Amino acid sequence: MPADGATHVWKVYHQVFLPQSIPSPQIDSLDITGWLRTLGVNLPFTIDIRIYALCILFGIVVATIMTSRRLTKRGAEPGIVLDIILWTVPLGIIGSRFFHVFTHPGDYFYAGANFWEIFAIWDGGIAIFGGLIGGAIGAWIGCRLTGIRYWTFADALAPGLLLAQAFGRFGNYFNQELFGQPTDGWWGLQIDAINPNTGLANPAIPIGLAPDTLFQPTFAYEVIWNALGVLFLLWIGKRLNLQWGKLFGVYLIWYGAGRTVWETIRIDPSEIFFGVRTNVWAAWLAIAIGIVIIVVQRRRHPGLEKSAYVSGIAWSPATAEVDSKDRYTDEELRGDVAADDVADSNESETTDLEPSATSTAGAKP
Repeated sequence: MPADGATHVWKVYHQVFLPQSIPSPQIDSLDITGWLRTLGVNLPFTIDIRIYALCILFGIVVATIMTSRRLTKRGAEPGIVLDIILWTVPLGIIGSRFFHVFTHPGDYFYAGANFWEIFAIWDGGIAIFGGLIGGAIGAWIGCRLTGIRYWTFADALAPGLLLAQAFGRFGNYFNQELFGQPTDGWWGLQIDAINPNTGLANPAIPIGLAPDTLFQPTFAYEVIWNALGVLFLLWIGKRLNLQWGKLFGVYLIWYGAGRTVWETIRIDPSEIFFGVRTNVWAAWLAIAIGIVIIVVQRRRHPGLEKSAYVSGIAWSPATAEVDSKDRYTDEELRGDVAADDVADSNESETTDLEPSATSTAGAKP
């Protein structure tokens, strides 16, 4: 078939079978008050749930379930992940908010600005890199209180965290925000010039563009990238028996690499340092930290973890007589780190990379 004929066939196929663009949702919240009114229930106040919040909440729930299953397979007490998540999630949200404020100072610090808007997270404005920092601190606290190894929890969390981030990006889709540069591709994203919910002009659209301009759907790119990352982490973690935080290091590299690309496509306002967006710097830092974790942990811990718990703490489903909070004293906890490092160092020198079935039972990632 001549080249021009093939081109014509492709155009016809595209017009018939492929969408001309990706439409954006016309709602960004659920009016619970209005729904209850249709049932005859009139409330004296308004309940309006943001879909973005539901996306984040769903991601947290999925990540928690996934992490709990993975941690239990490593020999941890079922449900103990909740004791850690109760610290990780709140501090992660706080960190994500303050990172956003820090990287967008012009939106919050100006003459006549309302100081309390810094805390108005319900108006939007969170950043995943700040969430990682705050969440890491929360996880450390939770692991110290439960006796779970910090890196064991991090490795168990990595796939679920990436999946939660994929769900969270759908929130950007419903908000019609954080899209990329204009495109004429069939996968272009429609963005309403006038917000259908507020009736106001969409400030995310650059001035001067035609109302029917299509944009790169960066949310979809990241959803796909993160979903592939989940599969990759599950595969490589099992294939190479990545423990001691090495799988979490792979997560940082994977997400940082993808975020570097998507961030250069986005056109939303951002602070610039040396000609580079702040989130690109953060993505590069994530990659560097991931590499350092893998290199350092490979040298310090070439073998496998002997338990999901730090030295001196254990849990058995057959003899679980006390709650996890009562399994150790403060003095034992303070000595865990030093004792754990010594024990693990000795074990690493004597443990083969392919231990017997008895020594590795329940130690699969």
